[in-house]
Amino acid sequence: MTLAGLAVFLAALSPQSGHAAESAAKADCGSIDSKILGHAVSYCVVTPPGYDASGATRYPTLYYLHGLFEHERSWIDRGGQQVWEDLTSKGELGKFIVVLPDGGRSFYVNSFDGRERYEDFFIQEFVPAIDKKYPTLAERATRGITGSSMGGYGALHLGMRHPDIFGSASAHSAVLLPKLPSPLPAEGRWGFYAQILQEPFGSPLSEADWEANSPLTLAEHPEHFAGLKMYFDCGDHDRYGFEQGAQLLDKILIATGFPHEFYLRPGNHGWSYLNQYMQYSLRFHWQCFSQAEGKPSSAHAKGGKP
Repeated sequence: MTLAGLAVFLAALSPQSGHAAESAAKADCGSIDSKILGHAVSYCVVTPPGYDASGATRYPTLYYLHGLFEHERSWIDRGGQQVWEDLTSKGELGKFIVVLPDGGRSFYVNSFDGRERYEDFFIQEFVPAIDKKYPTLAERATRGITGSSMGGYGALHLGMRHPDIFGSASAHSAVLLPKLPSPLPAEGRWGFYAQILQEPFGSPLSEADWEANSPLTLAEHPEHFAGLKMYFDCGDHDRYGFEQGAQLLDKILIATGFPHEFYLRPGNHGWSYLNQYMQYSLRFHWQCFSQAEGKPSSAHAKGGKP
């Protein structure tokens, strides 16, 4: 990074003063018109306390991808922002921008039929639009991606597929299935989710497309995402059984020698789990952002296992 980039990054580590600074975290919500998707996509951007809107200070950026049946405001409304603000107020996190796009039911991939190219939209249109509108540090080392459940799947998928865009990726309770049920049930809970999976992965569901996009498959070729810093965790009593896939991902990465952090934590699935453990992925990303400039984060300096 240039000396100018270093200066603005270090400025982000300290409270701002003057008329351009805002004293509290603020959510700025809007939409972006996508030529790739052919429709607008809603999003929110949450800026940290003391945010300098003048552009004199530039900030690392964390993209949070929501779970199924959620939207761009879920992280704000269901406790994620509160966790982030509490850690920031305690000095355990420095200042960074959180970006919250609406992902619908896309799983954040390009759909099998080519109608909903969400991944192309995200990489080619959305990230550049955020970097243009907000004072970001637009470099991979200071840009991270995270998410929960469907969003955890998306964060790992996009992080592994685009390590030139993201320097760090994390996931909570990611939708990781060692193998799709075969045959897929037509009724019950799995029958319901099978119908949803057909939207991005083909109707009838294409197992080949599911496998090709899965982080479990991508993990077998770590040379494609060399340099990506990765963290993921899952509840040991996840009601969907995603802990099995998380443990398999850990095994694959260990076998390939790829450095990562994985934790099987006490708990189930959803926001009760997230509100307890999201703190660890936030600390992980702040440490990655800080190390990009050779400055230890508060969490790293304190030491200890998360």
